[in-house]
Amino acid sequence: MAKLILFNKPYGVLTRFTDAAGRPTLAQYIDRPHFYPAGRLDADSEGLLLLTDDGALQHRIADPKFKLAKTYWAQVEGAVEEARLEPLRNGIAIRDYRTRPAQVRLIAEPTVWPRIPPIRARKQIPTGWLQLQIHEGRNRQVRHMTAAVGYPTLRLIRVAIGDWRLDDLAPGQWREITV
Repeated sequence: MAKLILFNKPYGVLTRFTDAAGRPTLAQYIDRPHFYPAGRLDADSEGLLLLTDDGALQHRIADPKFKLAKTYWAQVEGAVEEARLEPLRNGIAIRDYRTRPAQVRLIAEPTVWPRIPPIRARKQIPTGWLQLQIHEGRNRQVRHMTAAVGYPTLRLIRVAIGDWRLDDLAPGQWREITV
């Protein structure tokens, strides 16, 4: 049976086990041989990262052709207007491609851990929180999507991949399950 690690990746940690420049990596948190990340999460993004010891499962989780939903909470700059979110629901052109339609909605500020370092805060500019669900995962895609509709992402937390959820894992914590 395949094993799966659900890990709450802290801000600033690279989604790999080694780094020649000495930046924080998964090796500082997970000491399990033969486990590899199933997908990526940028260093400046936080939240759920899945690692597995099974190559087929790793492929099934990471490959967009399997359309596994990824759910994010994004703290964005600006007072969010519902009408400006519509392009995200229809798919939006960013860079050299068009995204698939996303499920997006405005949410109340979630109860989350403090980010270290904290996000930049401007007293004169409000922020809002969005929940986005996408079925692809291009480089910095959610950040590009929110910026394209006028809401730069200040903080990004992945809370779910498919049916696997972050739940109560604190940053740097992980749990192993059998799949």
